[in-house]
Amino acid sequence: MSRPTLTQRLAERQQPSSPVIMKQDWTHLLFLHWEIPPSTIQATLPPGLTVDTFKGRAFLGIVPFFMEKVRPSYLPPVPGISWFQELNLRTYVYDEQGRPGVWFYTLDCNQWLAVKCARALFGLPYQHAQMTSTRKNGNLIYSSKRQGDDTLQTFTYPITQTQPKTAEPKSLEFFLLERYRLFSVDRTQRISSGLVHHQPYQFQKIEITDYSTQLFTLCGFKEPQTPPLSALIAEPVSVEIHPLIRNPEISSKTGNPKSSPTL
Repeated sequence: MSRPTLTQRLAERQQPSSPVIMKQDWTHLLFLHWEIPPSTIQATLPPGLTVDTFKGRAFLGIVPFFMEKVRPSYLPPVPGISWFQELNLRTYVYDEQGRPGVWFYTLDCNQWLAVKCARALFGLPYQHAQMTSTRKNGNLIYSSKRQGDDTLQTFTYPITQTQPKTAEPKSLEFFLLERYRLFSVDRTQRISSGLVHHQPYQFQKIEITDYSTQLFTLCGFKEPQTPPLSALIAEPVSVEIHPLIRNPEISSKTGNPKSSPTL
């Protein structure tokens, strides 16, 4: 199983030829990343996926953001349904074909219909949560409480950017942000992947002091005792969602079949 080449990573940006099944906007994105031993992450992945690394380092990322205008590609957005918040814990992987993508440990969400649909249609580990947001002094205060957990998670970060830019290939920001494929597994541990398409993120580095790492605990990881290695905010993007396609049968059982405790 070969690591993705730069050519493969850049190719993921291209418009897929498969049909668009959903459209949505992602706004007020915050990306917080911590370095995690690759072996720790690999132990949580299903066979056929390998932890992706940047200069030998692996990462877990917490990403709070807003989903807007979410709808099937042939329908308009619906007030009260098409706008909601989402908070995810993710890492970066590649499959046996060397295709890079995202592996989600949880996607907490305050829209019950989105949770039901994403679980059923995409096999993603969505969880119900109560979420709110307020604005104060140019910052967004983003709050979430997972159903069944009493911990209030909060994140305070700037609403707008002053110097947005696009990630340079081979940079850490490119590795963390330039992801256009997600992976999921069914009950038989068969892997599927789905593509999303949007313009490359316009991002900015920030300093952050108000954040939560409770998602680490909820997903069976030890919470980090240090600030995030990378803290980025990104401009809104309009996103096209493409169908999940089942990966070919795994030719050699690599990795550990154990899944995350929350999956």
